[in-house]
Amino acid sequence: MPDNNKKTFESIFTKTRVYLVIIGIVLIILCLQNILFIAPSIILYGLLLGYTFWTNSKNKTELDKHIQELTFNVDTIAKNALINSPFPLVIAESDGEITWKSASFVTEFGNIDIKSIITEMVKETVLEVENTEKKNDKLVIYKQVKIGKKDYQVIIEAIEAKTKNRKRNLGIKLAMYFVDNTSFLEISKKYEEEQICTGIIMIDSYEELVQNMGPEEKTQVVTGIEKKIYDWVSKIRGIALKTDTNRIAFIFEQKYLDKIIENKFEILKETKNTETEGVIPTTLSIAICAEGNTNSEKFKSTIEAMDLVLGRGGDQAVVRRKGKYEFYGGQKQEVEKRTKVKARTVATALEELIEEAENILIMGHSNGDIDSMGSSLGVYRIVKSLGKTAKIVNNTYGMTLKDFIEAVEQEEEYKNVIIDKAEALNLVNQNTLLIIVDTHKKSYVEVPELLTKTNKIVVIDHHRRGPDYIDNSILMFHEVYASSASELVAELLQYTKNNAELTKFEAESLYAGIMVDTKNFTFKTGVRTFEAAAYLRKNDIDIIKIKKWFQSDLESYNVIADVVKNTEVVKETIGISIYEENDDGANLICAKAADELLTISDITASFVIGKTKDTVFISGRSIGDINVQLILEKMRRRRTSHSCRSTDCRNNNVRS
Repeated sequence: MPDNNKKTFESIFTKTRVYLVIIGIVLIILCLQNILFIAPSIILYGLLLGYTFWTNSKNKTELDKHIQELTFNVDTIAKNALINSPFPLVIAESDGEITWKSASFVTEFGNIDIKSIITEMVKETVLEVENTEKKNDKLVIYKQVKIGKKDYQVIIEAIEAKTKNRKRNLGIKLAMYFVDNTSFLEISKKYEEEQICTGIIMIDSYEELVQNMGPEEKTQVVTGIEKKIYDWVSKIRGIALKTDTNRIAFIFEQKYLDKIIENKFEILKETKNTETEGVIPTTLSIAICAEGNTNSEKFKSTIEAMDLVLGRGGDQAVVRRKGKYEFYGGQKQEVEKRTKVKARTVATALEELIEEAENILIMGHSNGDIDSMGSSLGVYRIVKSLGKTAKIVNNTYGMTLKDFIEAVEQEEEYKNVIIDKAEALNLVNQNTLLIIVDTHKKSYVEVPELLTKTNKIVVIDHHRRGPDYIDNSILMFHEVYASSASELVAELLQYTKNNAELTKFEAESLYAGIMVDTKNFTFKTGVRTFEAAAYLRKNDIDIIKIKKWFQSDLESYNVIADVVKNTEVVKETIGISIYEENDDGANLICAKAADELLTISDITASFVIGKTKDTVFISGRSIGDINVQLILEKMRRRRTSHSCRSTDCRNNNVRS
């Protein structure tokens, strides 16, 4: 008899015994009152006991019979349901051996050999069962598998079979249900393909492009560019609308997105072929978003993506999907903007923020270099000219700053200006103005925790913008055409209302920052770079002193020479070398070796790989058409560290 039914019967029998005891007590009381009731009471109680046992026995027999019939019917129904299941069902052993198949399984897969598929799924499932932390007798696992032209969701019940007394384990048995998911997946795919993607196309450097054109030529050139854009949008069955003089918004179905990427955004190349009389090339910036709950959210993300593209110098496309940014193009060198209107505007706004702030902290990137420290000292001078005090956060620095830091420590004015992480965290509050220089990435600043302690953040940077940018800044001076952060700060100094006067040491620091990022005015220098250098030279700076900050010792130079000596040249113009030693100076050795490789004829790009503890460093440099940043960004997904310096990416040491 099943345990539940047995308990029910015993419960009923227990109640009957209670009633018999109560009746017995009543009869005893009557007999004590009158002895004449003794004999009748005994006879009556005996008859009552006999009747009770007879009825209980009869009820038990009927209950057992009912339970047996019910169990038989349930087992029969269960077996019939199992055998005639509408879903293909198979039972397998843990070694992949099939012990039973349902009729629908034979019908569905009778002409297809899927034994290898089942065996593979069984192996994976057994491994998951063995590695699961939650130990149960039964575990349900879901898998997707394609058999023939159909897609199936396989529901696998893994059961640890045991003997009746549960003393001996018989191994894992698997019941596998095959649910045809083909129609559902086709509908889901069609639904996703028909979702709307939003996009924006912007003509780069529009004002500079048309400023020297006459009305007729301007109309002709702009119309030609717009026609190419509209034709490109028409190819992907999209709708385009001009929203500004140099901006076109468009929408299209998501199923065309892979085709656009496969064709590598050919509109970028087509537009470059547009003939103009000016020296400014015709390029486009494209931003596309394929994620968001509403079209409004998608378009908002598209605008943010466009800001990211422009921050990387334009002439490229970015796609936002699956929570990530994907970049395409970006091969041209940034065009220097001749106007300094933005520098003047930023200088005014920065001074207002400094005057309103309770205290000011200045911070560069981790493992700081002379550009980050030089620009920090330049901003420090702007703060001091307004009668405010500021602290420079410098928690770590590489070997490149050793001589410079020693020079800073000899300057009396900066003895209490440079602070570490602990002191910075004690000083910061919601009224603190945090000025970030030479980086715009959250993960690359000297002390990332400071970004969450205040909402008043200013960013001054020249690197091409990446996805991890500081998105809550209240003022951003981000110019990718600039050679260095020191160049940008030198421009701001010229437009301060109090005419901030640099000390000789500060001017030397800024000049050194420009020198290191331009490799002695060789890379990425424009008119404004030399104007900033000329402004700094007026402070009677000592060039020999600056040169000494960059000097390497003989031992380091020999190591760099060995790395260069072991270089392998691939594709005729790309130099690749490895620094085998595992030491703290590996990143500096790799960076200098990569720079040195570019001095060799025919090498237009260089990559040097090194290692420090558990971090791999890859330093990339370029003077040709190869964009080392795009290469290193892809490698970053594999959790490597890299630094890059090319015509569009300079001294960008990134840890991941």
